[in-house]
Amino acid sequence: MALDFMKEIEKKDQSQAAAIWVVAAVQFLTPFMFSAVGVALPAIGREFSASAVQLGLIEMAYVMGIALFLLPLGRFADIHGRKRIFLTGNLMITLTTLALSLAPTVNSFIILRFLQGACAAMITSTSLAILTSIIPRERLGRAMGLVVSCIYIGTSVGPTLSGLMVEYLNWRWIFYGAVPIELTALVFALTRLQGEWAGSRGQNFDWLGSILYMSSLFGIIMGIVENHYFSAASRFAWGGFALLLFFLLYESRIASPLIPLKTIITNRMFALSNIATWLNYSASYGIVFFFSLYLQVIKGITPKHAGLVLIIQPVLQAVCSPFAGKMADRYQPATIATAGMSLCTLGILFSTFLTATSPFFMIYGVLILLGLGFGIFATPNNTAIMASISQRDYGMASSFVATMRTTGMLTSMTIITVLLSHFLGNKPITAETGDEFEAAMKTAMVLFSILGVLAIGLSLGRTPQWKKRPAGK
Repeated sequence: MALDFMKEIEKKDQSQAAAIWVVAAVQFLTPFMFSAVGVALPAIGREFSASAVQLGLIEMAYVMGIALFLLPLGRFADIHGRKRIFLTGNLMITLTTLALSLAPTVNSFIILRFLQGACAAMITSTSLAILTSIIPRERLGRAMGLVVSCIYIGTSVGPTLSGLMVEYLNWRWIFYGAVPIELTALVFALTRLQGEWAGSRGQNFDWLGSILYMSSLFGIIMGIVENHYFSAASRFAWGGFALLLFFLLYESRIASPLIPLKTIITNRMFALSNIATWLNYSASYGIVFFFSLYLQVIKGITPKHAGLVLIIQPVLQAVCSPFAGKMADRYQPATIATAGMSLCTLGILFSTFLTATSPFFMIYGVLILLGLGFGIFATPNNTAIMASISQRDYGMASSFVATMRTTGMLTSMTIITVLLSHFLGNKPITAETGDEFEAAMKTAMVLFSILGVLAIGLSLGRTPQWKKRPAGK
């Protein structure tokens, strides 16, 4: 179905087809780098003698790098050109991937993962904006379905290739192998992506607002994560919340804000869809992290086999996304997204019953529900959000939905890091600490289930009038 759609697009407009292929190609790489490292965490931990908390920070640093820079870069791209930021991100992520392959210590690895996440933010903040700028509304759902499918293919290929590399080569080959792929994607983007898009050209960039936003988010996350180790860490968290309130007040009073609060508050579809996105990813993102360690350390299977088990979820997501995109072009995308969200929450709820002796069919069942749920949720939800906003704010909207998705991931990893700190402290995750790890995982799944139910409730409250997009330029 995806190939038929691309042939149809190529016959009508070569530039539209080129844009879809370019965006799909680079969107494959960002989740690939996360999912591949997830399976390699036990091997990385052994080489660096890393604690459970440090392993959590490896993943959280990447997500934090994306979260901090998404909104500022999306707004900057609206003003100075989305293609320019998009290409710069492709170049920089290639360089940081090369540096990660040579990292000498776990601390340098964590820092480089943060930088890699910041580079990925350049790609993520502009991709949907570029796509929405080019593709007409009647084809937008199917185009997004194809792009989301590539994201999930990257997620599914990551664990499989990572497991093979860890078992037969070395975990560093994850990064060695990614560099030529990223270079190819960069050349493809340079030669095939034509034109430039800057819907807010000439407006002022909100430098102070960007600094306040990034500082507040960093303070909140680090204050919560480090509270177990430093008594003064709570001050970072409270300081972050205070800065966030000041940031929102400041944004409501300036002419060219980083976040147009009035637009967001008055746009019911946009606001509720983004909050639902945040809650859904907060609830379900940590599954891959827990399952990667659970399968290898608790169930005792090899990295290769763990990758083959974990591939179930993203493969189903990749298969379902184009169909969900086609449905979103015909029916209410918010309703379809809510159904997907419900399946995700059901899968998380079932995962609360997993133990060291659970049969593998229970694990498969959880992954199947999550795969179907995410595959049905993501594309219609993105379509509903982008169709509810005016053209001049595409970069903001693209980066905002990505920020909600990424801060959801960050929230999930923060919950995980806090729980691992509480149950294991500085102990490594081994068979000897399996009971403590299981307790942390079960507690997390209960909390994630509650977040999933809240996401369903918010999603049900969205207005069905999604096609009434403002006609702004």
